[in-house]
Amino acid sequence: MSKKDSGASVLILAYLNEKNRPYSAQDIFCNLQKQHGFGKTAVVKAMELLAIEGKIKEKTYGKQKIYFADQSQFKDVSDQDLKDMDNQISTLNAELQTLTQNCRQLDSELKELNSSLTTEEITKENKQLKEECSGYKTRLEKIKSATNHITPEEKEKVYKERNLYVKEWKKRKRLASDMMNSILEGYPKSKKEFLVSVNTISLFIFAFISYLRSVYNLFCVCRKTLV
Repeated sequence: MSKKDSGASVLILAYLNEKNRPYSAQDIFCNLQKQHGFGKTAVVKAMELLAIEGKIKEKTYGKQKIYFADQSQFKDVSDQDLKDMDNQISTLNAELQTLTQNCRQLDSELKELNSSLTTEEITKENKQLKEECSGYKTRLEKIKSATNHITPEEKEKVYKERNLYVKEWKKRKRLASDMMNSILEGYPKSKKEFLVSVNTISLFIFAFISYLRSVYNLFCVCRKTLV
């Protein structure tokens, strides 16, 4: 037996005696491979050799072999001992549940604290909010102290004028488009497209002027309010 195989046998034997429960070769390989780096072939070979030497027991179920520690090496356990072990297991399970619940609660509190602002951040944000409030108060006092407020009637008049300009622009656009289509009905396609482009530009200029007029009126109203 090589030194590597001997080391695997020792570790597997100690593992089976410690856990004292049945395992397949695949189970042992999965449980010990990450920690000790055993290959599956080495594990199977070591467990078969341990079974031949009588250090562990082997049972065959169909095509699968199960290995477990030799029970003769352990002392007999009375019914009272088993009952005491069951009570101890129940106690430990209860303690485990309590500790798990406490850990979850502490983890929740930690997440809440991590998501909260620090004292320095709260102080900085509080300072910024006070500065914003001060600016709003100054602006509000300025608006309240103004003597040239516009009346609701004046505001309504500006909006009505804007609606009138928009309505007139739409009307003239429709009339101009109808006229151009009637005049250019028999024109060549290239010339017709040119004149339509000119008409479109003219309509755009007129609409833009009307829009500027309405915006200017609104600006005057707003400026009168805020001055």
